[in-house]
Amino acid sequence: SLCFPQKLWKMVESEQFQSIWWSKGGKCVAINEELFKAEVLGNGGPLRVFAMQSMKSFIRQLNKYGFIKMPRYFERSASLPEILAEEAAASAHSQILYYYNPSFNREQPHLLQTCKRR
Repeated sequence: SLCFPQKLWKMVESEQFQSIWWSKGGKCVAINEELFKAEVLGNGGPLRVFAMQSMKSFIRQLNKYGFIKMPRYFERSASLPEILAEEAAASAHSQILYYYNPSFNREQPHLLQTCKRR
């Protein structure tokens, strides 16, 4: 069985999940919190990957593996249409969370093995 960072990597790389993706540049994980709760953490959903059911538990796992929450506007596109499109994609109720870990980088998959639990 895969450890937490490996499962997370597979999810981010997969086309199957709409709630989690690489941020622009592939250095952070972007998570649509409301959609993620329904799609991944929901009770027995077909895309269930983790044993936990709460966002709080998922975030605790991120923290245990050295992920840090980034400010919401840390990595914005320069163009206004792209910013507006991002805002439209996030409904009024949902929030996009960004998490960074130097060992979790789309361009450097070999670093994943150094992503250890604290």
